Amino acid sequence: MNFWQEQRVIITGGAGFLGSFVVAGLKTRGCTNIFVPRSRDCNLLDRVAIIRLFEDTQPTMVLHLAAVVGGIGANREHPGKFFYENAIMGIELIEQARQFHLSKLLIAGTICAYPKFTPVPFQEKDLWNGYPEETNAPYGIAKKAILVQCQAYRQEYGLNAVYLLPVNLYGPRDNFDPQSSHVIPALIKKCVDARERGDKFIECWGTGNPTREFLYVEDAAEGILRAAEHYNKPDPVNLGSGREISVRDLVNLIAKLTGFTGEIRWDPTKPDGQPRRCLNVEKAQREFGFLARTPFEEGLRKTIQWYEENRP
Repeated sequence: MNFWQEQRVIITGGAGFLGSFVVAGLKTRGCTNIFVPRSRDCNLLDRVAIIRLFEDTQPTMVLHLAAVVGGIGANREHPGKFFYENAIMGIELIEQARQFHLSKLLIAGTICAYPKFTPVPFQEKDLWNGYPEETNAPYGIAKKAILVQCQAYRQEYGLNAVYLLPVNLYGPRDNFDPQSSHVIPALIKKCVDARERGDKFIECWGTGNPTREFLYVEDAAEGILRAAEHYNKPDPVNLGSGREISVRDLVNLIAKLTGFTGEIRWDPTKPDGQPRRCLNVEKAQREFGFLARTPFEEGLRKTIQWYEENRP
């Protein structure tokens, strides 16, 4: 508690999905000096705006959670935007943290940085052993470049920058817009809407054969705060649950939990994305005592309940 009471913390993306849970966790831990820059007031692509943010808030720590993200469709439609905006936000923020002599900077990276055919479970040492899956490579490489910058700035300037590799997140307050959402919120919306319309079937992308790992958003927030408290090394750290599920089984589970009883049709002309995703999470447990606590089905039920209660 004393640690956080002494901190002045900027959280980029603090009004977003993950960031809102990190803010809540900070308040629970006794942090009172929390600054959440909003895009309308502080454009993180603008160096001058970042300088002004640092000068106005005088932070001791920055948690960089802001990102331009989306599912396979959004990544295919906006590869340039996803590369440029994620890279520039990170590059400018890290540079100003260095110039400001910031005490600590934590960057949330992405599992999309891993090579397409990484051995499962993914270990941090394999991060550079190949090219990312093509549909999200621009996003993944932009985030990877930020890791290199963090390590270079630590080596040359002594900046205490740490880097996490969170797996796909899900939970209440997620983005349910079908144009930009990730797989779980997209499937929840699809199944609930189909149930209410009385549709006899839904269509899903790909073959259903790839596997994915998911981390409940409150668990992810706890992992980030534990790393902020205890981790001070240059090497990236996976943040996940260590549990793998096929997309086909995921769709069947969400259909059951939402009460959709129609047929599930697969469109193999659409991309599957990375063949498998599952993280080795031993380092997070060893370095800062993080283990995911929320059972997957329980997390899905909470997410579905939130969507049913809060959708337009």
